[in-house]
Amino acid sequence: MRRYSPAPRPPVKTVRSFFPETWIWQLSEVGDSGSAEVPVKVPDTITTWETEAFCLSSQGLGLASPAQLTVFQPFFLELSLPYSIIRGEIFELKATVFNYLSKCIMVKVTPAPSSDYTLKASSDDQYSSCLCASGRKTFKWILTPSVLGVLNITVSAEAEASQTVCDEIVSVPERGRIDTVTRSLLVQAEGMEKTETYSWLLCPKGESLSEEVDLNLPKDVIEGSARSSVSVIGDVLGRALKNLHGLLRMPYGCGEQNMAVLSPNIYILQYLENTQQLTSAIRERATGFLKSGYQRQLNYRHNNGAYSTFGQGKGNTCSSYCVNYIITRLTAFVLRSFGKMQQYTYVDPQIIQRAKEWLISKRDSDGCFIQLGRLFNNRMKGGVNDNVTMTAYVTASLLELETPVTDPVVAKGLSCLKSAIYDMKNTYATALFAYTFSLARDTETRQKLLQKLEDLAISHGPLLHWSQSDSKDNSGDSLSVEISSYVLLAALTADSVSTADLGFANRIVSWLVKQQNAYGGFSSTQDTVVALQALSLYATKVFSADGSSTVSVRSAGDAHHFDVTQENKLLYQEKPLASVPGKYSIEVKGSACVSVQVAQFYNIPTATETKTLSIDAKIEEDCTKTFGQNLILTLTVNYCGSQAMTNMVIVDIKLLSGFTAVISKVTRGNNGDISQVNIYFYNNNRYFFL
Repeated sequence: MRRYSPAPRPPVKTVRSFFPETWIWQLSEVGDSGSAEVPVKVPDTITTWETEAFCLSSQGLGLASPAQLTVFQPFFLELSLPYSIIRGEIFELKATVFNYLSKCIMVKVTPAPSSDYTLKASSDDQYSSCLCASGRKTFKWILTPSVLGVLNITVSAEAEASQTVCDEIVSVPERGRIDTVTRSLLVQAEGMEKTETYSWLLCPKGESLSEEVDLNLPKDVIEGSARSSVSVIGDVLGRALKNLHGLLRMPYGCGEQNMAVLSPNIYILQYLENTQQLTSAIRERATGFLKSGYQRQLNYRHNNGAYSTFGQGKGNTCSSYCVNYIITRLTAFVLRSFGKMQQYTYVDPQIIQRAKEWLISKRDSDGCFIQLGRLFNNRMKGGVNDNVTMTAYVTASLLELETPVTDPVVAKGLSCLKSAIYDMKNTYATALFAYTFSLARDTETRQKLLQKLEDLAISHGPLLHWSQSDSKDNSGDSLSVEISSYVLLAALTADSVSTADLGFANRIVSWLVKQQNAYGGFSSTQDTVVALQALSLYATKVFSADGSSTVSVRSAGDAHHFDVTQENKLLYQEKPLASVPGKYSIEVKGSACVSVQVAQFYNIPTATETKTLSIDAKIEEDCTKTFGQNLILTLTVNYCGSQAMTNMVIVDIKLLSGFTAVISKVTRGNNGDISQVNIYFYNNNRYFFL
């Protein structure tokens, strides 16, 4: 009888691809039992996780002792690569194998083949090696991407059975061991990204409506960088709802930008609640943003209860800088937002009261509020006393919080405004006044101001808007959006809204929708906040729980179809467009309004000529360091425009691929008249606030 050896068992394989920077950050309800089990997936990172927990109840606060969780395996592979690179760059991919077994093993490292990139072996590298106990070895390749987008790079390390002799006999594992690691790499197009959007709010009302759009690319477009899409949603606020935390493509590292992220959540929550569309999932998500935004905003609060762009800073004393830059407008903005937030999340009443007391203390004897701090949009200035405009803004904030018109502060504020109405030649102030007197239910003054605004309106077919100047070049700027939004708020803030009022409002909304960016916001902070407030009020007034529509998008070689019903009206539907450049037709049939947007993204070469701002960058190597390559980047930013002073300037620095910034080493030179420089991260970029 012949005896056969048992077949070798297959090698044990692990595939690791889950590598979060932060693992758990969540709330869990414990209940009366005092304990809860929360199932979580342990990340694939070989590391020690530091955990902390606290518990809140009606009895008080409980803190748990810190605990550690070590994720470990005795044989593993670690990949080292940058988060992103620019097309045309190459980098050295490093794979380090660790052996914490008690014996030597033979290791073979193998990258997975891919058509997305090529790997070139280093001249002196062998990809099989003897690795003894507690040892490590790094294997290297030169990686060259061949496509744009997110690439998955996979490398495997296998402990092989071998008779090779190193310093001792190589251990032959009873079972083979393979550790496979997959990491992603973002390959970006070179140049500077540009975005173009074409938006419509289409309400067919039983008839067919159609629009056309020509999608063209500039001659200098970066090859392979262009992408286009069409998105459809059954609500004018749906696009903003989808991107509650990303309405603006800018950092939220200052007090005003943080509020621009925070406050739209309030208006959208109010709208959904008033129209009975608010789900528990949306409420949880939006209130989560409110809570985090509230905590961030307290960083910009001063001891006296006021707020400034960059906060008071370290210590308990306020420097001459922050005294000069405490902002009346921002403090009123925070007051109205925090007051409305209280119905959705906890806000310390003393925080609200201190802000209100500070505002009340900043008044002249005639009841006008005093403008303190810089206005970062210079085009708001001119034509009217800044204190009077500020009085309208603060008074409107108090009225939005349902302060009665008989309140002495509000009454004197309205009196201050009435004394300035007839000398007013500023469109922005006129619109803001109209909204303030609408809130005060002063029908006579409201009608006079709205009539004046009708005379100043810029009409183009079904579209209606306002601008601070007569120049057509300014028709879509941030201030025009804000002015038009205040007119919309004034038109809809009344005890009863007539059919004529809604028709007037429809024309403004049609123009506003066309100014929206691809994320549901607008071009800046204040215009986004006021526009979404106005659109939420409009959406509440015209809301209907009936109707459905179909949207057809066609070109010569491409076609898409969307159904919008009451069940999916808040569902964001998006499809890529293939025929670019090309002409697309959009047809809507049915009885429900739909928001349609065509968005186009592409890269162009970075401009070398500057008209208003110039940047000079110098790089030198730091030879004082002994580990790795260290570079010193020196930036000089100059303003060469015609204005005496700029608005806020954001310098966006995209770090060199594979490099990280050392925050502690950032310094500011003494050249120029720069009052404040704050530094923040946003994804893989770096932002300086000037």
